[in-house]
Amino acid sequence: MFTCKLSNTHADFCALTQALDAELNARYGKEQSLYDKHNVIDPIETALVGYEDGLPVVCGCFKKIDDITVEIKRMFVLPVYRRRGFSSQILGELEAWAVACGFSHAQLETGKAQPEAIALYTKIGYEVIPNYAPYVGMENSVCMHKALRS
Repeated sequence: MFTCKLSNTHADFCALTQALDAELNARYGKEQSLYDKHNVIDPIETALVGYEDGLPVVCGCFKKIDDITVEIKRMFVLPVYRRRGFSSQILGELEAWAVACGFSHAQLETGKAQPEAIALYTKIGYEVIPNYAPYVGMENSVCMHKALRS
């Protein structure tokens, strides 16, 4: 797999996140509408798309939270490409990019109906933390944090 740094407005990133949104709607049903507004990100230049045989198969991005923290967003691998290490690779590249930009911490939110995501993040060193805004009080949210290596 090779990755490209892109804007989150790039067509390949948008196509993958549309597939992500469809999967989240299938997993969470109408409850997903509570989360959709938090998945809209202003245009940013910190998105990655991974390609296999020229096809976009994995994506993720990060956005600045404060001077030391980024939030990992929109992580997704097309179902037929899962269990090949692509999510670990793209997450590692996002973390390295964040460190290169001067950040030392990453946080993220995932859902209780995504045990494979929780397992991945735990394996890579993320720890569950109390839900941060805007996820405070949202029962299906699982918020996680990791100190990044510099």
